[in-house]
Amino acid sequence: MKIKYISYNLRFKYPFTISRGTKTHQPTLIVSLEQFGLTGYGEAPAITYYNIPVEKMIADLEIKLPVIEKFAFTEPTRFWHFLHHLIPDNPFLVCALDIAAWDLFGKLQKKPLYDCWKLNILEGPLTDYTIGIDTIEKMVEKMQAKPWPIYKIKLGTPEDAAIIRALRKHTDATLRVDANSGWTLQQAIDLIPALNECGVEFIEQPLEKSDLNGMRVLYDKSPIPLIADESCVGEQDVEKCHGLFHGINIKLTKCSGLTPALRMIENARKLGMKVMAGSMNESTIGTAAIGHLLPLLDYVDMDGTLLLDEDIATGLEILNGKVILSGKPGLGIVYTGLPLKS
Repeated sequence: MKIKYISYNLRFKYPFTISRGTKTHQPTLIVSLEQFGLTGYGEAPAITYYNIPVEKMIADLEIKLPVIEKFAFTEPTRFWHFLHHLIPDNPFLVCALDIAAWDLFGKLQKKPLYDCWKLNILEGPLTDYTIGIDTIEKMVEKMQAKPWPIYKIKLGTPEDAAIIRALRKHTDATLRVDANSGWTLQQAIDLIPALNECGVEFIEQPLEKSDLNGMRVLYDKSPIPLIADESCVGEQDVEKCHGLFHGINIKLTKCSGLTPALRMIENARKLGMKVMAGSMNESTIGTAAIGHLLPLLDYVDMDGTLLLDEDIATGLEILNGKVILSGKPGLGIVYTGLPLKS
């Protein structure tokens, strides 16, 4: 195999604010794997609070690149296990390479990934559209500027109840809430009646992931389903979330790719839990990877390309929440960015 890569700092349409902070750009790493004249593409965005910047992904890739290029690639699962042991401390980089491997595999098989997995891509949920934290007026303005069937509302402010009530006055769409660990147990207990009154579908990560006792209390008290995000990083966390959350949100970058994500979905189903896949503000490359999982999901948040003001690939459309993949082999995307380098 021949490996190439390039990094980007993709600009958001609006400054993107959650309870942890604000960013105006999304750093991301794009990798490619080439074999037999075919090229697969993968992506891993950098998230500050996971302490794996793009620079670390590149540094680790350059160190391991000669070994990885010698790997006899036949199918992605075996390749993921090789990478998982070769680069155990960088799941983000493993994710980018794993997605590229699945893209390459689909192209070698001359099938879209969903066909490789024997899935019916016409099935699956609509994607939500995220409204980042801002003034109430600005959040209403953002929502009205993007008519959509499902919104995910970022919360974690003193005005949370007022925000939801204001948004509900202006839309009949489904509302979801993501606190990004921004509440204490008491704050969550106090807020949930207002959220329930406004018909919120579920609450994502209400408390810090270390607050297990708080989550046990909230799990028993909440009339609204609770979905784990920061509490469910990798495969080992699925069972830990059982009895604390009603479902899990799988982020490809955090769990290290499509290969472990498929196992996480299977494990969650065995435990009777709901399954969501979420965006980390990927370009079309990483977003398309999420899209191939749609028939296996209850909920999806793959609005990264809608939130960004620039993109580096084509082959994916999202129309009023409906995800449309191109049907071409692999991820079905065409890379349109700058030349990658070895």
